[in-house]
Amino acid sequence: MASSSPNDSGNKARRRPNFLVVVADDLGFSDTQPYGGEISTPNLQWLADQGLRMTDFHTAPTCSPTRAMLLSGTDNHIAGLGAMWEQIRGCPEIYKGRKGYEGYLNFDVAALPEILSDQGYLTLMSGKW
Repeated sequence: MASSSPNDSGNKARRRPNFLVVVADDLGFSDTQPYGGEISTPNLQWLADQGLRMTDFHTAPTCSPTRAMLLSGTDNHIAGLGAMWEQIRGCPEIYKGRKGYEGYLNFDVAALPEILSDQGYLTLMSGKW
């Protein structure tokens, strides 16, 4: 008898959703079509037309700390990127040894792909791509 994965259609009670996380630099939510922006985003517009509005993501003022928050689900300082990576690397004398300014996702957090991989999802971290 063949084993089935949790995502097989024959095992609907344990079926989990597929999802995709997309990160875009230098893009505000109001730049996209559903929020009146000039960038055509037909799939986001379709979701909005069906009643889905994505309105609850909080960001840092710069990209590295924002990505740290997205990937760790926690404050960027807890995750190790209290400032831009380039700033931390550019001024090592200021940041050296300061907790929260390691310049990478530190070992106090688990990255989203790591958590998903541990739950059986295929991620870039799972090595199954």
